[in-house]
Amino acid sequence: MCGIFGNIGRGVSVDLLARAQHCLAHRGPDDRGRVIIDADAEPYKVGLAHTRLSIIDLSPLGHQPMQDAANGNWIVFNGEIYNYRELRGELASAGVDFRSQSDTEVMLAAYGKWGEDFLLRLRGMFAFALWDARRKRLLLARDPMGIKPLYYFHSPDNFIFASEVRTLLQTGMVPRKLDSTGALSYLAFGSVCEPWTILEGVRAVPAGNILSWEESSLSVREYWSAIPGDPQGTASDSSRGNGTRNGKLTETLRDAVLSHLVSDVPVGVFLSGGIDSSSLVAVMRQNDMRANTLSLVFEEKEFDERAYSRAVARRFGTEHLEIPVSQQDTLALLPAALHAMDQPTIDGINTYLVSAKARASGLKVALTGLGADEMFAGYSNFHRIPKMERMKARLKKLPGFARRPLVASFAMAARKSDRNRKFADLADDEESSLHPYFLTRQLFAVAEQRDLFSSDEYEASSQSLGDAFSAAIARSSVLDPINRVSYLESHWYMKNMLLRDSDFMSMAHGLELRVPFLDRPLVEACMQISGEKKLNGNAPKSLLLESLGVNLPPEIVNRPKRGFTFPFELWMRGEMKPLLESVLLSNDSDPYPLRAGAVRNVWRRFLAGETSWSRPWSLFVLKRWCQQNL
Repeated sequence: MCGIFGNIGRGVSVDLLARAQHCLAHRGPDDRGRVIIDADAEPYKVGLAHTRLSIIDLSPLGHQPMQDAANGNWIVFNGEIYNYRELRGELASAGVDFRSQSDTEVMLAAYGKWGEDFLLRLRGMFAFALWDARRKRLLLARDPMGIKPLYYFHSPDNFIFASEVRTLLQTGMVPRKLDSTGALSYLAFGSVCEPWTILEGVRAVPAGNILSWEESSLSVREYWSAIPGDPQGTASDSSRGNGTRNGKLTETLRDAVLSHLVSDVPVGVFLSGGIDSSSLVAVMRQNDMRANTLSLVFEEKEFDERAYSRAVARRFGTEHLEIPVSQQDTLALLPAALHAMDQPTIDGINTYLVSAKARASGLKVALTGLGADEMFAGYSNFHRIPKMERMKARLKKLPGFARRPLVASFAMAARKSDRNRKFADLADDEESSLHPYFLTRQLFAVAEQRDLFSSDEYEASSQSLGDAFSAAIARSSVLDPINRVSYLESHWYMKNMLLRDSDFMSMAHGLELRVPFLDRPLVEACMQISGEKKLNGNAPKSLLLESLGVNLPPEIVNRPKRGFTFPFELWMRGEMKPLLESVLLSNDSDPYPLRAGAVRNVWRRFLAGETSWSRPWSLFVLKRWCQQNL
């Protein structure tokens, strides 16, 4: 896991590359490298920079930027390729000579042999930039699920890219101005929705896409889609795993977990004692793999899960480490966690804390259960949203005179409940284009967004978001209702919040997080299973449990679902209250894009118990981010 940066244009210099490396040092504390290619070329030069977290091939031969001696191509790469040994063997049989044992060299050789088609041969998480020396072309690509980030900014004189948005900001080439659509999407969902970012002009390379720069012209194409048979993606069904058709989901799951153990340093498992992380441990132990597990334990009983994680550790005989965490620990780390946010988000503080503790314990790589809920229908949304779709369809059939009283009743109750505000939007004819999925994940309701957002670009930004929502719904319309939720959860909530937060909060400590449930063959297999089958059974995620081949302790299977959260509600009314009020109620608005009166109203409603803690917290985080970065 690493940090990458590059520039094509008139602004390339050793000083620029060095400054970018400094910004990305936390992502790669083990090594640094930079190169200026075609240093005498006109009208542009090419500069690449890299900071390395050494996981595979710890020797100097894994140094980046790396060049392919056979054709002169260069690469900077962030991620891990789990099947690189198999690809290396295939390429060696075809006559390719290798100097190192690194997956980076395999990627260079694979591109030289197969061109852009090599992307569909990769099994892993990645974001890379590859300079094709013969064609004078730069390629940027991200893994299919968007596990690893990659951002870019294009101006007439320069094209720059980086692993983090703030690195681009520090080049001095990017305007210090919020993107109105990115900011509005943050209000809507508590995280910025790709391809937008929080900065004007900076965009994310879309997941499963490859971007090409050639003679100052950009083009983007999708090379993979999660939807079987999707004509917009180039991966055909024949290239997908056959885990469902041959009844081999157990084997596909096993391969996913075991492939993610490829490493030249020890690999641990974040063990919460829930079904997801426990399943990872079960697969490892069933295949005689050593499991080092780590859990955080809390003084507050309502947040402590040690009884569950201990039960799993005993059942599978893991080397288990418990790390106690106090309220004082969390509050003490809060300023650093806020500073680590590459883009504002209402989540991620928990990942920052557990990553800090894991790295301090000596871990460099850890597996997480992220993605299991999205692939195996673990959220309540999988039950709720299909019902809301049917309700919305019935409401649309009602004549206006019958719908209006219903809308009015919801609107009257909306002031006292976030849930009622969402139902009011569901019933409202003006907001009828908003799909129930986006309503359930919505942070601020549409009317609240209008009140808060002071930009005169609100209407245009709202239209841009609406178009993106409509495109996602249209694209997923070929799926059954359950798999449609799976696609939307992974395409929006997981990618824009969970994965992004996991990346920058873990890399703030030089820790690599791996997500076996998002292994491409496993995702492809899960997306071909009917939604009805995913919801069969009495236990949550019964399909996952059936695929393990081993039973989890009953107290794990039957425990209520609970996310890894902190008691922010309590803290924001107590110890954190002075800090939040000093930020939220101050008159310092520039460059904060929200109306002060509307912000004060949100805080008042929180104190009155009329809205959840996440609303004022989101406004606090956004203002803090603006103060720190703009």
